[in-house]
Amino acid sequence: MSDALINGLAGAGGGIIAQLITYPLQTVNTRQQTERDVKKERRKLGTIGQMCQVVKQEGWGRLYGGLTPSLVGTAASQGVYYYFYQIFRNRVEATALARYRNGIGDGSVGMFSSLIVAALSGCVNVLMTNPIWVVVTRMQTYTKLSRKPQLPSALSLSPDEAIAVAAIESPYGTSHAVQEVYDEAGVLGFWRGVLPTLIMVSNPSIQFMIYETLLKQLKGRRALGNGTKSVTALEVFLLGAVAKLGATVVTYPLLVVKSRLQVKQVKEGDKSHHYRGTLDAIVKMIKHEGLSGFYKGMSTKIVQSVLAAAVLFMVKEELVKSARLLLAKDAGLIKS
Repeated sequence: MSDALINGLAGAGGGIIAQLITYPLQTVNTRQQTERDVKKERRKLGTIGQMCQVVKQEGWGRLYGGLTPSLVGTAASQGVYYYFYQIFRNRVEATALARYRNGIGDGSVGMFSSLIVAALSGCVNVLMTNPIWVVVTRMQTYTKLSRKPQLPSALSLSPDEAIAVAAIESPYGTSHAVQEVYDEAGVLGFWRGVLPTLIMVSNPSIQFMIYETLLKQLKGRRALGNGTKSVTALEVFLLGAVAKLGATVVTYPLLVVKSRLQVKQVKEGDKSHHYRGTLDAIVKMIKHEGLSGFYKGMSTKIVQSVLAAAVLFMVKEELVKSARLLLAKDAGLIKS
């Protein structure tokens, strides 16, 4: 089994576990990002308050709306990303080593090269998996309360009764989201938000640049010491958290724009809620919401993304270590 494949599978496994742990936070954050007209009393609600509100009004299931395609998307995204990341990095390392043998450089991969490798891997990942995330965004932002009961006596129902009626309607599943996206914009609709998402590859690029730099420094310090103590899972967890925090703060506005483009577009009524493209979304958000609109739900995203990234890094590194150890044992048994 190649090292790239090991890293790809380990990344997929780590991503799935991280997604399962943090998904309710991701659902709430996506709703926060796509809210345009938020009532004052709702703004006072924190992340936990909004989660409780969703559970009370729509049920526990809505916190996990779109979980299935999200897990598929996570496995695909992390698998594709880490697979190509390792392939590109192997080539960069080989080039750096060849240059060192020719008396150029020290043989190590620099920060700029790490950034380029992460960016290329991110672009491949985005182009291949964007349709999955469009569907996931639709399912996360779908709310039963947005569907008016189609009954003759609907106007006479109390709010609680209306919620109950909406709850017994046909569930909004993956096929509904796929059909909705296709009806709106055809096949190209599945690549809505791909431009800001491609620009967003700077997020994992910055994240990996920070992570690799911190990890390299930590290993260097260990080597200067007794040279035997390896990096622990907790240290990898903390390095991943710090790296993701820095990347998220820098790129969050792009994430909000991407979510606005991928959510169901409002074609009737207020035109300020309908976005024709990335530039149109940016202009309308600045005009109607100000710069603060680009940072809606940022505190929730920081908690979710930092926790998810930390778990992902920790699980991935442990899976890679276990896989390499297992393969080494198998190789030893074959030789003996």
